[in-house]
Amino acid sequence: MVVDPEHVAVNGRKRSQRAQRSHREVADELRSRIRSGQLRAGQRMPTQAKLADEFGVERGAVREALRILQSERLLSNVSKGSPATVAQDVGEALTGAEAPPQPTMVALGPRITAAFAAPHVEIDALCLTAVSLTLAMGEPLRLIHEGRLKPARVDVRVLLPSSDIDLAFPAPVDDTADDRLQRRWLAHRNAQGQVLKHNLLALRATHGIDVHVTFRALPFTPPVKLYLLNEAEALFAYYTLTRRGEEIDHEYLEMYDAEGTQSMLFPFEQGPGLRDTTFVEQSHLWFNALWETISLELVLTS
Repeated sequence: MVVDPEHVAVNGRKRSQRAQRSHREVADELRSRIRSGQLRAGQRMPTQAKLADEFGVERGAVREALRILQSERLLSNVSKGSPATVAQDVGEALTGAEAPPQPTMVALGPRITAAFAAPHVEIDALCLTAVSLTLAMGEPLRLIHEGRLKPARVDVRVLLPSSDIDLAFPAPVDDTADDRLQRRWLAHRNAQGQVLKHNLLALRATHGIDVHVTFRALPFTPPVKLYLLNEAEALFAYYTLTRRGEEIDHEYLEMYDAEGTQSMLFPFEQGPGLRDTTFVEQSHLWFNALWETISLELVLTS
C-alpha cells in the first residue's frame, strides 16, 4: 500500500470559496486538471462564465488564465466566443528552453512520471524537506501498480539539510525564540523522507523492481531546489522567503519561511540547445560534488 504524504496534492475538485484568486492561480488549477487527465484531449472547456463562477473571479482573470494555457499549447480556440478546447497533443506541450516556469506542484509531477517510463530511472534531488518529491511520486507509483509502467531499476538520491546545523530558514523573526521551528522542520523532513523511501522500496516486494533510495545531509540550508531526471533533465527553483505568522504549540510565531511547493521550476533538457545541455551537465557535476565531498550519511529517525 502506498503511504500518503502529509500534504494533499491538487486533485481538481472544486475548492471552497476564499480570497479572490489571481489569473495565474486559475491557470495552475486548470493546468493540473489537464495534466491529470480530468480534462481530456479534445474536450471542450467549461464556458468562461462557469469558470469565473467556480473560481470566484472576474471573466478577465479567466481569459488571462486561458491565454497562458494556450501559450503553453495546452488549449486551442481561446476566444471571447465559444469555449476553448483541450489540445489534442497535450504531451507535446512546450518543454526545455521554450517551456515557461511553473509552480513545483504543477511541473514536477508530470516530469517525474515521464522519467519513470525509462527502464532505469535515476532521480537526484536537493531540497529542504522532500515534500514536493514525495507528492510527485504519487502518479508514477499508481501507474506502476496498475501495470502501465514497469521500470527495471530505480535509483533515487536526495540531499537534505543536516539536523546538526542552525537553519537559515524556516527561522523565527525574533532570534531569541526557542527551537520550535527547527524541531518541527526536522520532524517534517524525517517524515517525508520515510514516506518517500517506504513507498519506493515497497516496489521491490510488489513488482520485483530493483530500487535504491539514499539520503545524505548537507552542512547548509539550500537556497535553491534542484531535481535531476535520468541525466537528461534539470528542474531548478529558488526558495523565496516571505515573512508570515503561524500558531505553533498554541503560540503565534512570526517567521521567515519559503513555500517550496509553490516555487517556480525552470526546466532544462539535454538536446541540440547548448544552453540547456550545459546547464544539465553542470548541475550533475555540482550535485555529485556535494554528494561526494561535504555531505554526510543521513539516517531518518522517527
